[in-house]
Amino acid sequence: MRVPPVFVWDDPPMDLPHDLAELLEAAKTASRIAYCPYSKFHVGAAIRAGGHIFTGANVENASYGLTVCAERTAAFAAVLAGYVKIDAVAVACVDAPDGCDTGLLMPCGACRQVLAEFAAPDTPVVVDRVGILTMAELLPHAFKLK
Repeated sequence: MRVPPVFVWDDPPMDLPHDLAELLEAAKTASRIAYCPYSKFHVGAAIRAGGHIFTGANVENASYGLTVCAERTAAFAAVLAGYVKIDAVAVACVDAPDGCDTGLLMPCGACRQVLAEFAAPDTPVVVDRVGILTMAELLPHAFKLK
């Protein structure tokens, strides 16, 4: 499923290749459908796999441990569609305050591990307002079963 861009963001655009800029816009768009009544922190993610874009948003729960992050909902959407090789990832934490510590914008450890399951070490990961990292930079020592 691809959430089409339906609004314009006021953020200054990052200098990204067209395909990654498109992915980041899809992540920002997906953030609008986040269910976040507790944190009020809308996060969107977009994954390119098999030539398709799969989006996800965070879905909170009153029992915080049952909350699911945007990166995992996007990854699971791709996997459920039959795509187990991630080609690129974008994440947008649109409610983070300007000038915040970049750690607030980064995927959590659980999301990093899930992404590492399906992405090669050189897979680009675009984090809004941070830049482009590789999967290996995002999670240098990912747990892998041989």
